[in-house]
Amino acid sequence: MISADEILRAPSAHIIDLRTPSEFAEDHLPGAHNLPLLSDAERAVVGLLYKHDSPETAFAHGLEHVLATIEELVMGIGRVTGSEIDAALVREKVLELADGGIAGMQSRLEPAPFAPEQNDAGPTILHCWRGGLRSMSVVALLGRLGVESVGGLEGGYRAYRKVVMEQLEGWQAPPAVVLRGLTGVGKTLVLRELEQLRPGSTIDLEGAAGHRSSLLGMVGLEPVSQKAFDTGLAHRLREPSLAHDALVFEGESRKVGNVIIPARIWEAMGGATNVLLTAERERRIDVLLEDYLAREQDRPQLREQLAHVERRIQPEAPLVQWFDSGEERQLVGVLLDTYYDPLYRHSEKGKSYKHTLDATDPKAAAKKIDQWLTEGSLCDQP
Repeated sequence: MISADEILRAPSAHIIDLRTPSEFAEDHLPGAHNLPLLSDAERAVVGLLYKHDSPETAFAHGLEHVLATIEELVMGIGRVTGSEIDAALVREKVLELADGGIAGMQSRLEPAPFAPEQNDAGPTILHCWRGGLRSMSVVALLGRLGVESVGGLEGGYRAYRKVVMEQLEGWQAPPAVVLRGLTGVGKTLVLRELEQLRPGSTIDLEGAAGHRSSLLGMVGLEPVSQKAFDTGLAHRLREPSLAHDALVFEGESRKVGNVIIPARIWEAMGGATNVLLTAERERRIDVLLEDYLAREQDRPQLREQLAHVERRIQPEAPLVQWFDSGEERQLVGVLLDTYYDPLYRHSEKGKSYKHTLDATDPKAAAKKIDQWLTEGSLCDQP
C-alpha cells in the first residue's frame, strides 16, 4: 500500500479507480481511469445485503457478480498499464483468493508498504473508497497474475480527499491580482492570454468549476461537484510551474455556480490588487454572443435557461421570443442593462482599482499586465 502523499509525488503512476461510475463522476484523482469492480446498482445491493442480512451473504452476492466481470476489468487494467495478463488464469486466481469467504480472503490480504523502484516509469496504483476489500483484493489478484509494481492507495479516495482539504486549508498565497469588470468585457479571455504569456501565473476558477458564474453560466459547460472543484484547484496549486511572486484571478463572488471558493483562495482575492477591465457595450455583446452561441448544439440548453431567467428578472420584452426570432443582440443588451450591469455595480461598491485597462484586444491587455508583473509594480499598494 502507498499513502496519498506519496502518490502525489508519483505523477507517472497509472491510477485505477475501482469505485462505481457515480462515485468516480463526483470526483477522482487527476488522471485516474475508472474500471469499476461493481456497478452502482450492484454496490447498492451488496450494501443492503451487508446491512440487513449478513456480511457473508453480501460477500457471496458480490463475488458472483465479480466472477462475471472480473476478466474484463483485469484486461482493462492491462490495456491502461501496458501489462500482459493471461486472461485464462483470472477466474482461477479469484476463486483462490475468495476461498473461505470474507475471513479467508482477509487472511490472504496482509498490507505492506509499497515502494516503487526508483527507475520504475509507471507503477500501477489501485484504489476504492477507503482502501478496503475492493482495492486490496484486486491488488492481490494482479500480483498472483504476475503483474509487477502494483499497489493500493492506503485509505483509498477518502485519504486523498483529506490531503486535498489539508492542502487547500494550509495554502500560503502569494500576492494576488484580480481582473474585474462588467459582464462581457472579456476577463476570461484576458486571463487565458496571460496564461499563454506567463505559464503558471493564473488560476482559472470558472474553468475549474465548469461554470461562468452567472444565471446562464452552465450553458455549454459541464459544472463539477464541490469535491471535483477542490481537487482541480489543489492539483493546480501543486503544479511546480505555479508562480510564487503573484497570481492572477478573475473577479468572482464566493460561489461559482454551485461550488464555493476555498477560504484561503477567497482571502487572497479579497486582499488582491484590482485591475478594472473595460470595453464598449457593443464589444461586450459580441463577446457574450461568441461565448454562448458559438456552438449550435448549445442553443436548446440556452433557450431553456432563458425561460427561467425571463421569469426571474421580468425584462421589458420576452427573452425567449427574441431568441426564437433571431434578435440576439437586443436580447443580450437587455440582459446587460436590466440584470448583469446593475448587479455587478452593486457588488463592486467600495472597491478600488490600481489600473483601468481596455480589454477590447485581450492579447494587448494581457501583454500590459505581463509587463506590470515583470516590473514587479502591479502588486504594490495603490
